[in-house]
Amino acid sequence: MKPFTSLLLSLSLGLAIHGNARAQTNDAGPISQPLSLIDCLNIALQQSPTIKDARSDLQAQHGVVISTRAVALPQVTATGQYKYADRGGIESFPGTSVPNRDWNSGIVISQDIYDGGRTIAAVRSAGAIKRQAIANYNTTVADALLAVRVAYYDVLLDSQQVTVHEASVNLLQKELEDQQNRYNAGTVPKFNVLRAEVAVANERPNLIRARNDYRIAKNNLSNLLGYNLPHDIWEDVPMQLTDTLDATPYQVNLPDAIQQALSRRSELESLREAERLQRLNITDARSTYQPTVSLFAGYNWFNAQFTAPVTLDHDIRGWNAGAQLSWNIFDGLATHGKVVQAKALHDKSQTDLANESRQVELEVRTAYSQFIEAREVLDSQEKVQEEADEALREAKTRAEAGTGTQLDVLDAETSLTQARTTQIQALHDYDTARSKLQRAIGEDMVAGTK
Repeated sequence: MKPFTSLLLSLSLGLAIHGNARAQTNDAGPISQPLSLIDCLNIALQQSPTIKDARSDLQAQHGVVISTRAVALPQVTATGQYKYADRGGIESFPGTSVPNRDWNSGIVISQDIYDGGRTIAAVRSAGAIKRQAIANYNTTVADALLAVRVAYYDVLLDSQQVTVHEASVNLLQKELEDQQNRYNAGTVPKFNVLRAEVAVANERPNLIRARNDYRIAKNNLSNLLGYNLPHDIWEDVPMQLTDTLDATPYQVNLPDAIQQALSRRSELESLREAERLQRLNITDARSTYQPTVSLFAGYNWFNAQFTAPVTLDHDIRGWNAGAQLSWNIFDGLATHGKVVQAKALHDKSQTDLANESRQVELEVRTAYSQFIEAREVLDSQEKVQEEADEALREAKTRAEAGTGTQLDVLDAETSLTQARTTQIQALHDYDTARSKLQRAIGEDMVAGTK
């Protein structure tokens, strides 16, 4: 059987080798390097605080496994004693002397050979505890990696939103300059200039909010990656992302996805192991009804008491071995109470497993529905931006020809900005919904990365 620590190491490394990201250190240097989504996921596996805590919890469970399994192993006990007593407090036969100093030591090896099934239950419980700990660790890792993926998409979204609103402000600023030049030439009224100024002023808050969202998104991703940002970095975190939002097709069959989730989700695996543990606890509780039989063997040393002359260096030694039987005939119904409690907890664990299975199915169905919505919205925006660009060109042409108005141009510019914003948001929502669906199904959050 592979040692528990080796299993932990291989588990962590096995997750990390999905990508080929170079080793990263926890300082501001690597964060200023170009980062792909795979890079971020692998950095999170190495230094995410959440995953580090989960790894510590997994290592702590190693001790629980060892202590649980200990009941199945032989027990070795060594004893020793030295005693000095006042001769006035020692009774002896007339004409004899009893030493007032004595010592003894010994070593005993004991092993239970029958205990009503408690030993077998302990061994099986140790295995269940180990598997449950690994399942809990996998759950934490999957949730942490999903959070990183969503945060990565958020940074991409907010970056694009800044670009869109900057372009919108520039476009409206050019319109303002054009109207100002026309007003100076006496071809348009002052009202056109005022309207253009209002349009620019209305768009600037959107740009300010987009820049703030971008700053917050970068800080959030940095925190999820476990970076300690230097204090000389203010609001502008030097983060460069190399991936882009895209509409990579993802095909999924809902019935198959539900079955896959029920078989793969680590949350359900943890609850299955919890149910096994509670079933084994019933066996452990019932074991007290049965007798306990154990074997023992030992070796003892002690100083002679009645061999003349009586000295501390005159010792007696020898082997001993035997068997021991103990049976608690009546314990005031304590065992019965433990059995009742164990059965109730086992029933509860079965209910928890059934309820979580329903929750997982609901989560898959919800994630699937959100993914379908995101895909349909994205499809609906396929040609909107092209149409908005064309509408703006036509509005400008008509305005220059005198058949259109400035309001038509401003409306077209606003519609173009909204089309660009909606398309970027649709791409973000699609990528996010796809990641959440993959998590709900139980796919590897690194291997399942586009």
